[in-house]
Order: sequence, then structure tokens, then C-alpha cells
Amino acid sequence: MTGNGAPPLAGRREWWGLAVLALPTMLTMMDINVLFLALPHLSADLGASSTEQLWITDIYGFLIAGFLVTMGTLGDRIGRRKVLVTGATAFGILSAVAAFSTNPEMLIVIRALLGIAGATIMPSTLALIMGMFQHPKQMGAAIGVWATSMMAGIALGPVVGGLLLASFWWGSVFLLAVPIMVLVLVFGPILLPEFKNPQAGKLDLVSVALSLLAILPFIWGLKEVVRSGWAVAPVLVAVAGIIFGVVFVVRQRKLANPLLDVRLFAIKAVSGGLILGLLFAAIQGGTGLLVTQHLQEVEGFSALKSALLLLIPAVIMVVGIQATNPLSLKVKPGVILIVGMLIAAVGMLVLSLYDTTSGVAVLIVGSSIIFLGGSPIGVLVNKVVMGSAPPEKMGSAASLQSTGGELGVALGIAALGSIATAAYHSHLTVPASVTGPAADATRESITSAVQAAGSQPPNVAQDLLSAAGNAFTSALNTTAGICAVVFVALAALAFATLRHIPVPPAPPTGPPPEAAPEGAPEGETSAEAAQA
Repeated sequence: MTGNGAPPLAGRREWWGLAVLALPTMLTMMDINVLFLALPHLSADLGASSTEQLWITDIYGFLIAGFLVTMGTLGDRIGRRKVLVTGATAFGILSAVAAFSTNPEMLIVIRALLGIAGATIMPSTLALIMGMFQHPKQMGAAIGVWATSMMAGIALGPVVGGLLLASFWWGSVFLLAVPIMVLVLVFGPILLPEFKNPQAGKLDLVSVALSLLAILPFIWGLKEVVRSGWAVAPVLVAVAGIIFGVVFVVRQRKLANPLLDVRLFAIKAVSGGLILGLLFAAIQGGTGLLVTQHLQEVEGFSALKSALLLLIPAVIMVVGIQATNPLSLKVKPGVILIVGMLIAAVGMLVLSLYDTTSGVAVLIVGSSIIFLGGSPIGVLVNKVVMGSAPPEKMGSAASLQSTGGELGVALGIAALGSIATAAYHSHLTVPASVTGPAADATRESITSAVQAAGSQPPNVAQDLLSAAGNAFTSALNTTAGICAVVFVALAALAFATLRHIPVPPAPPTGPPPEAAPEGAPEGETSAEAAQA
């Protein structure tokens, strides 16, 4: 604290430190969907099945979400900078190994380990920011930069992946992490202070195990039900995941220092904001996968052309994020979020009406409208959740916010990917000219169908691609229609839980009062003391 009781102002070192923290934050979010455009290439190279493709894309996000709060608690105990630097080291090494994977199983394992390493980054960066920027005005600006880097990472992941694939092989999307993590290792110890929480609770390994036993079996069971039907084994595994989830929640409510403070959900604004953030991240991640697949597999665009097209909605989102801060000084956050969700619902309706004769512009316009509607989420939900939580629970609220974003994207890829797969199967009619292994590949997925078409005579390949493309477009329409309904429900949720939150008071325009030097009379600034 300064001599007049005001929190100290951050200096140049802290702002450079924020840049160091924003880069790995954006990268860890980018790694969730950076493989979208690389998926056809690595699938062809490694021979990955449709189920293996889903695990490759989303095991990373699941394990980030599963270990996020664990790593946050570990950082409180041994030091947040130490956990960040250690995790960055592991992330850089594992990324280099992932780039040279030789089979799907190896890539899935490395992606899982990357998820655990990535889980050290998100809570450490946010906790360090909250320690480095203690003045409310500066903390708000710093958290805004952090939230923007998260949202930008999600939006730019497919774009960056496509640009790299235009010149390099699929493994290059992993090598991108290496120089960024080297920057963290070099400048982190110089620019970032070390923070520990002397009152940090003991790490509850039982809760860690329960969280993983809840998430992974449920998602595996869901995928297998979609892929193979209502077989006994996947249903039982999914039910077991739900049971472990209930046990996890019950345990958290009883612990004095829970791994995840679920009691915060009793605060209406906190629960509404967290659910809003989680479900938007889920829809963004899931539909992002489907749109990128459609551009490559149905439209037949190269990775570079697909990346350039996807850059349009990404830029729209960044512009929307930048417009949110000034708008939120005049309009209630609940109103902005309600309107945003309704705008996103319109974008989903555009995608639900899209067909292969509409032109790809319709696909990009629909995606841009969705990104525009969702652009306030990253900034406003973070402020609402942090502002509504009790001061002593701000750390737990920050962990919940980070977990929601990471878990949401992973769940969206799995859930919406599974819905789209089921819709693809229901709309697909394999032409009579397509037989044998080619017919089986067509039934499996759009990616397998495109790969199989390469070995067929031209007339058979044309029939195969037409049937698979129409089925996948129908699957996109079905999924988008469901998401439109979800967005309307999210608008209703924002109305019910967030409409009462007022517009925050405008920050002071002038510089904060100077600190009084030690020994100066109370209320006397340093300038006044000097004159005296």
C-alpha cells in the first residue's frame, strides 16, 4: 500500500510481464483447436480413425480442465512463477515431441501430457496478474488483456494452423509453441515476481482423481454411444462418470479447502456468468471444428485458403472485444450479453439454412455473426464473476472461470462433434456405385470418405463425395439449429441472473494521488511535502 492507503501502481516491468503472460495464455487456448485444419493431413499420414481424430483434438482440453484447479492449488503452495516456468518447459519439450509423432496412439498420449502441462499456465498467469496489478483500474485493464488473449487464442487457432500448413507439414502447428515457451523461460524469472499463498489448503489428491474419473469416462461413453449405438459398456461407463461427478461435488461441499469451491454457484451472478462462459466456449469450439472440416472436406479448399477465410470471423471477434470495454461503461453488462447471445443465435440460424449451393460466403457470414455476438463474453463474464464473488473467494472464482473456458471448448468439440457424427450417419445414403471398403469409409466420417475417394474411379469418387458432402452439410445444419436454441436459452439465462448488475462507475481520468512519503502528515502528498 502507498502512504495514502491506495494500492501501489504497477510500473513498466509489470506491463512487460503482462505481455510475457499473455503469450502462453493465448497459445494454450490456441492449441485446443489449432489442429482443426491439420486433422485431414495428420489423419492421412498417421491413419487415424474418426474416434482417434476426436481424441486427438479434445483430450488436450479435457486434461487441461481436469488439472487446472489442481495446478492452481499447487502454485499457491510452491510458487506460481515456479509452476508456470516448469509447465512452460514441459509444454515446449512435449510440443516438439508431438510434431514427430509416428502413430495416432502416440499423438493422443502426447496431447494428454500437453494438457497437463498446459494446466499449469492458465491459473498461474491469472494469479500472477492479480498480484502484479493491485490498483483496481490497472487490474481491470490487465485482466481485460488476459481475457482478450484467451478469446483471441480460440479464434486464431484454426487460422494459424492453416497458415503454417500452407508451407510446412502438420507437425509445424506444434513447433509454434517452442519459441513462445522459450520466451517465458528467459524473461519469466526476470519480469515476473514470485507469489505464494501461506494459507493455501493441502492438495486433495482424492478430489483430483474424482474430477478425472467424472470427466473422461463420461465423454468416452458419449462418443462410443454416438459411434456404435446404445451398447451396454459405453452407457455404463458414462453413468459411472456421472456418479463420480456427483461424489466429487459432495466432497467439495464438505472440505474446508475444496479443490473447486462449488459453493460459489449459490451466487446467482457467478453461476450465471460461469454457465454462460462455459456453454459459449463449447459452442464456439464445436462449431469451429465443423466449419473448418466443411471448408476442407466439402468445399475442397486448401489449408491456406481455409485459414484466410476463417481470419474474417476471427478479426470480427477481436474488434468486438475491443468495443466491449467502452460500451460496458454506458450499458449494463447483462444487457450487452443478452443482445450478444441473440445476435449469435441469428448467426446459427444462418448456418442452419446453409447448403452447398449457397456459396461459402454464407458460411463465413454466419460464423462472423456468431463471433460478433460472443465477443463480449471473455471480458464481461470475467468481470461479472470476479466482481460478484466475495473478496476471500476471488482465487476460487478465477479458477472456476479458467476451468469453464477450457472445459467448455473440450466439451463442445466432443459433444457437438458427436451430435454431428450422429446426424451425418442418419442423413447419409451410400450410392450403389460405392461398395466394399470405400462404402465402410464413407459411413465412418467425412474425412474417411474423402480419403477413400482418392483411390476410386472418377465417377465413383464423384458419387461418394457428393453423398458424403450432402450428409455432412445436413449434419452442420442440424447442429447449428440446436446451437441457435441454446443461444436463445443463454440469453434468457443472462436476463435471469445478470440483468441486475449495474454499469460500473467510470474510472478516474487523472492519475492517482501520489504516495505520501514516510513521516509526512496524513493527507499530504509527496509534492506537498517537498514544497513544505
